[in-house]
Amino acid sequence: MRPTEIFFEVTGAVEGGFDAKALEHSIFTQGDDWEDLKEMVRDAVLCHFAEEEAPTVCRLHLVTDEAIAP
Repeated sequence: MRPTEIFFEVTGAVEGGFDAKALEHSIFTQGDDWEDLKEMVRDAVLCHFAEEEAPTVCRLHLVTDEAIAP
C-alpha cells in the first residue's frame, strides 16, 4: 500500500547542517543546508521505495531543543 505522506524529524547536526530521520521507516539522511536537505530527503525516499510506491508528500518537522536557566 502506497503511503500518501512520510514524516521526517529534522534536527541540527553537531557539525553543522541538518539530520533527518523518517518516523515510520528506516530512512536517514543529512544536508549541509535546508535546500540541500530537501534534495537529500527526496533522493533517500526514492531510493527506499519503488517509484510507484513512493509517498506523494514528505513532511519535514524541524525540532529544536533549547535549555534555559529559570
